[in-house]
Amino acid sequence: MSATILIADDEPNILISLEFLMKREGYEVRLARDGQEAIDAILAHRPDLVLLDVMMPHKSGFDVCQEVRATESVRDTRILMLTAKGRDTDVAKGLALGANAYMTKPFSTRELVEKVREMLER
Repeated sequence: MSATILIADDEPNILISLEFLMKREGYEVRLARDGQEAIDAILAHRPDLVLLDVMMPHKSGFDVCQEVRATESVRDTRILMLTAKGRDTDVAKGLALGANAYMTKPFSTRELVEKVREMLER
């Protein structure tokens, strides 16, 4: 059975390209277009990994991460934050709130695929 990845991003072009990339790598993919959709999808489908944008409507990626870590049933969900917010303070905040890893946009697709594979093998 292939791993399931939830991609949470409010930018349609990023959703489409990441969905294509992850499906090409053999993963099952679910999509969320804002922070609340991401929370709902995590609770309903328990993905193996979440690719989480920080700046989204309704709830930020930081809010989503914090809520996931505070919810017993999904607390161990692996989270990779993908964001344009690359200042050291943003990275530190994401990791402090429980993200397993943090990549800043733009990123190379090869690096992303390697990071996803590494996170799913842990």
